[in-house]
Amino acid sequence: MRRALVISAIFVGTLAGCGGHKPVPKRLVVEGDLGSWRFRRFQGPLVDVEVWVEGNTAEAFTASYITSDSEKRGRIEDQDLVNVFVTRYQKPEGVVRATVKFARRLAQEHHYQVEEEKIAGERTLTITSPTESWVLWPSKQYVVKIGGRGLAKVPKAMVASYADRYPSQLPGGSLEGALPPGPDDAPKAEDKKDPYDGNNPKPDLDKYDPKKTKIPERQVDLPDPKPDPKPDPKPDPKKKK
Repeated sequence: MRRALVISAIFVGTLAGCGGHKPVPKRLVVEGDLGSWRFRRFQGPLVDVEVWVEGNTAEAFTASYITSDSEKRGRIEDQDLVNVFVTRYQKPEGVVRATVKFARRLAQEHHYQVEEEKIAGERTLTITSPTESWVLWPSKQYVVKIGGRGLAKVPKAMVASYADRYPSQLPGGSLEGALPPGPDDAPKAEDKKDPYDGNNPKPDLDKYDPKKTKIPERQVDLPDPKPDPKPDPKPDPKKKK
């Protein structure tokens, strides 16, 4: 009996160690209290999304949370309110790239400060200004944004709760390094090579090796040379003028 209990404890511990992330909510946002933050409002779907990906339709869902203290006193101030936006795209392609481009664009504006920061073990982008504070990150076909106006800092516990459902895919050094790959990396139509024509093949000059291959010179058809004019016949002295 004791051995069975030990095996059972090991099995349960193994399951706990292998536990994955929490599932994505049915309506994308957590419609319940998160610690001391009380869930108050749901809204969605919204088609006017903040991070736009070309050729990738999206819709957003929002949730609002207030502090338990504000609920007790019956008055909500800016620092008592946190909003969560979760945007779902039709496909994951281009989502990470568009999120990084969006953050870089905000960083170029004087009143925003954008930094890369790890919160709850997940790499995120913090966006702050004198009047608001946000945390943003991409996750497969989703983009999560948490924060609000009047906040000095976004609650880490709330970020951790959503990061457990939407693990970050933000690459390190995303604000300074090369942009992540995306659909707009595809070659343009004018950059594509002409299809191969067996009846009229064209040499591939990118792979041309002058030691092995000699490109024939272009033949130019020249006009036939004019014949030399015949000299005037010499006069015959025997003939009378």
